[in-house]
Amino acid sequence: MEASEVPVATVTQRSQKSVESQVGRIYESFAKLPPDAQFRMLELKRENHIDYLKGGLRQLPSSFCVLDALRPWVCFWNLHSLALLGESVDAQLQNNIIYFLSLCQDPNGGYGGGPGQMPHLATTYAAVCSLVTLGGHKALSSINRSEMYMFLQQMKHLSGGFRVHDGGEIDVRACYAAISVASILNILDDELVQNVGNYILSCQTYEGGISAEPGTEAHGGYTFCGVATMIMINQVNQLDLPRLIDWLVFQQGKECGFKGRTNKLVDCCYSFWQGGTFALLQRACSTFDQQLVIPVEGKSFEVNFNDIGYNFVKRRVEMGPLFDGLALQLYLLLCSQEVDGGLKDKPGKSRDFYHTCYALSGLSVSQHIWSDDESLLMPRAVLGTYSNLLEPIHPLFNVVLERYHEARGFFTTF
Repeated sequence: MEASEVPVATVTQRSQKSVESQVGRIYESFAKLPPDAQFRMLELKRENHIDYLKGGLRQLPSSFCVLDALRPWVCFWNLHSLALLGESVDAQLQNNIIYFLSLCQDPNGGYGGGPGQMPHLATTYAAVCSLVTLGGHKALSSINRSEMYMFLQQMKHLSGGFRVHDGGEIDVRACYAAISVASILNILDDELVQNVGNYILSCQTYEGGISAEPGTEAHGGYTFCGVATMIMINQVNQLDLPRLIDWLVFQQGKECGFKGRTNKLVDCCYSFWQGGTFALLQRACSTFDQQLVIPVEGKSFEVNFNDIGYNFVKRRVEMGPLFDGLALQLYLLLCSQEVDGGLKDKPGKSRDFYHTCYALSGLSVSQHIWSDDESLLMPRAVLGTYSNLLEPIHPLFNVVLERYHEARGFFTTF
């Protein structure tokens, strides 16, 4: 081969190799430790995470001014993370958050990114989930449901999708925010649902995942949003589910964590966006009696779709879970966790509230399994000490299950 023909590694390949090397060194060092030291390494640093999260709710440094349009998200990331850890906030802080979010609520419905900002579906979802996570009459009754419904109607587009705000883009994220808010507030109706399924179907790509909008690349976050929305409107069976699952399983790489797109780097936030989608499919597919035929070594075997989440081949072919939950927990505890509190994207990155929230959400998903009673989640496998076990979430909304049931009961009664 001529010197000029020597293949040159791309930026992506070099970045991937670097990440694999960093993660590999962490795992190699861990493997050399005695068992008691390994056990300590696998401990979830609860108290440090709680201190980090509560500090973010009380006061943020001036560098956070770049998140001025995302302030309800900061509330959600921190409140939800605390709820996963089984921690609540004191009455004064709770009242302050409820008051702040009331200032973000537009008189005509929906929530903006801060007081006086235009309502946006993403920050509306964050604000509603924050109030659901706080729980109680004061928080839940602060949501103006009648004006919220009008706002959701105004964001509805002829394509079947939703705009994120007045004049904004139409995408799967907006569909999820609108439908999930309407569902949890008990204001979902046929008018809001009309053609949403067709829009999401148009976003499923040749790979099997779901993109932000038609013609773009499959992405873990939008795949979660699309699948969750299709479940809420009872149309998930219209997706190409075998191809979707095929795409999903290949997003967990040798680092043990998930990546969000083909040929991208591992990122702890996809522990929820990808891992949570498996939880959605497990639950949703329990309602189907569809049969698939999977070729194995030249033969075809029936697959009962009811067991697609955990026993993909039920009758004659034994297979394990579709993602490795213990390996995912290993990545999160060793490669994403900061000992001083908070979680980070990957080794070499800094902690932040967003990645803390979705890493902990993914950790919860990997620890629990749906029971026969669809309203319950049961511990499945916990890596390290049992004190690592987090509160279970409702995977459709990513709120702690107990808080979801409280909100659902409240909005059904009032």
